[in-house]
Amino acid sequence: MPITRLARRSLIAGSATMLVGRGARAEPVTISVLDVGGALQLIQAAIEAFAAARPDLVSRIVFSQAPAPELGAKLKAQQAAGRVDIDLVLTGSDGLAAGLAQGAWVKLLPDHADRFPDLEANYEPAALNLLRAQGQGYGMVVAYYPSGPLLEYLPDRVKTPPATAEDLLTWARAHPGRFMYARPANSGPGRTFMMGLPFLLGDKDPKDPVGGWDKTWAYLQALNPAIEYYPAGTGATMKELGEGSRDMIVSTTGWDINPRALGVVPKEAAIGTLRGFHWVSDAFFVTIPLGVPAAKLSLLLALMQFLLQPAQQAVLYDSGYLYPGPAVRNVPLSLAPAKSQALIAEYGRPEYAALIADNPIELPLPPDRMVVAFRKWDELIGSKK
Repeated sequence: MPITRLARRSLIAGSATMLVGRGARAEPVTISVLDVGGALQLIQAAIEAFAAARPDLVSRIVFSQAPAPELGAKLKAQQAAGRVDIDLVLTGSDGLAAGLAQGAWVKLLPDHADRFPDLEANYEPAALNLLRAQGQGYGMVVAYYPSGPLLEYLPDRVKTPPATAEDLLTWARAHPGRFMYARPANSGPGRTFMMGLPFLLGDKDPKDPVGGWDKTWAYLQALNPAIEYYPAGTGATMKELGEGSRDMIVSTTGWDINPRALGVVPKEAAIGTLRGFHWVSDAFFVTIPLGVPAAKLSLLLALMQFLLQPAQQAVLYDSGYLYPGPAVRNVPLSLAPAKSQALIAEYGRPEYAALIADNPIELPLPPDRMVVAFRKWDELIGSKK
């Protein structure tokens, strides 16, 4: 029997009651959510569904956004003043790493493992690896994708797309200013390109950006003169590809599908990989900053668990922004809203299934090394522009 809207609301409310349990506050509170990775367009509806189901616990949700590089300073200032007004942070690996570097997050696991029964068994294997290696007990994976690095180009402008890393360098030199990627510290495609190169180039140690990336740093420096500038975010690269000021950019599965669905990039844009390609996976994490009132913690943990339920995870297919998106098992596309299914049928790519199945999926750098890699890229590459 189909679940009616009223019945579904009752089901959500009942689940939320079990999740919050005895630790809930007596008075409804405002929850402040800061997004520094672009996750809000995927997760906002699920957060609002939780609030709508429990008006006795949540009076309203306040959403805000900021660039990932600003997160560390923002948290440090609030925590030093003893006035933290951010309850939840939605972040990619970059913001997570910045917060870990300064000890800014509440320890979630194993401290609150009882609030997340069967957590590891329910995660997709690659998402579980990210939870362990990146989250380190402080960040909960809420959305996952294999990411990239992919090349995205317009076939009428790039007749013979590069097949190897050397081909890409040759093409970029022959077409100065026509290839672009964004600053890795604030771009998912930018950082997966940076972290994917050690595998493509056969570097000594893909997990050591200081001692093991000699070929990668040399390659990026050689590529640098052919690139006009490095935008502060991925959106600018998509816009310039769509407008015709660039012919080829670095992309990921979600950044390929979503801008074409939105009309920012022409639908006919194509994607390619380079010989020796390894995926570098990525995720969105939910974290709680240190300094959040203890009386709010139970409610915030309940919201986190709610976001990991299959019904909420199915919404993450969205408009392909983080394709595929769900971090937990048994959430096929058929569970997604009809609009998402239709959009992915039109703008998704059949080749993604084979690319995901047939190529290794690597973890990104551990957070401390990712911070080092960002800093080194800024010094060696970004500072030259």
